[in-house]
Amino acid sequence: MSSWRGLCFLVWIMLIGQCQAQLKENFYSSTCPNVESIVNQAVSKKLRQTFTTIPATLRLFLHDCFVEGCDASILITSSDRDAERDAEENLSLPGDGFDTVIKAKEAVEAKCPGVVSCADILAIAARDVVRMAGGPSFNVELGRRDGLISKASRVAEKIPKPSFNLKQLYSIFSQLNLTQLDMIALSGGHTLGVSHCDQFSNRLHSFSSSAQTDPSLDPDYARQLTAACSDSDESTVIILDPETPQIFDNMYFKNLVAGKGLLSSDQVLFSDPASQPIVRDFANSPGEFNVAFVAGMRKLGRSGVKTGRQGELRKDCTAFNS
Repeated sequence: MSSWRGLCFLVWIMLIGQCQAQLKENFYSSTCPNVESIVNQAVSKKLRQTFTTIPATLRLFLHDCFVEGCDASILITSSDRDAERDAEENLSLPGDGFDTVIKAKEAVEAKCPGVVSCADILAIAARDVVRMAGGPSFNVELGRRDGLISKASRVAEKIPKPSFNLKQLYSIFSQLNLTQLDMIALSGGHTLGVSHCDQFSNRLHSFSSSAQTDPSLDPDYARQLTAACSDSDESTVIILDPETPQIFDNMYFKNLVAGKGLLSSDQVLFSDPASQPIVRDFANSPGEFNVAFVAGMRKLGRSGVKTGRQGELRKDCTAFNS
């Protein structure tokens, strides 16, 4: 009887191990060995059409991982507009990011049908766009499965807001087992992309009872922003990094030191004494930033992943299989 129980226990352990399988870099070595090359070609083709491919895809990956984990739940479309992508926090996500993953999935399915998850394709694409913008390359851990939940109601408390202070920012990142160093490094992704006037207009007008303009803003930069956002359309697009907007580099941190962080949640990384030393380090050393960014991306990519028998492998990234 004891040997029978021992066998049952061993089988149970094996099944648990399957369900909790770890991500690994060569996950598709036997089932779709060229998957990274296929995705890369699809991303490159999309990039030739529009540069927005780069910041849009990177931001899409970040927003996906923050809610339900890195499981492609952000890609689901819903007829009643109640999916994750329909939440107010995600409405500004550029369509080019979604299109990049969808096109890459189609290319992968043509070569390896029913094998590679949308979540893994998004993770590979996010790595590729960073490299294509001049940033560091790194190996991507694979083996994710696609999630079965995508609800707009689950987004609000998971996505960092432009008005957040350091404590509020860290409360979001720490839920994903990310350190303050990871948080600051990943914020460096704002070296690419854009925002809108309504996300920072409070810093330009009636900031406080003692200052009309946020005193942490460089005065010349504040005047430029005020002029750019002077019309009534608060959806006007403003580049996050005014110096090197199409290059993945450490200019974001140099901008923070100079008082040119566009969002309050950007500038607070330098204004707060607790995070300022790391910002200075990254501003002075692009190599140090790159190393920390890669570490942060790899850690983020493990957040809430579904592996083994969890989730599903979607045929269409925008819809659940059943």
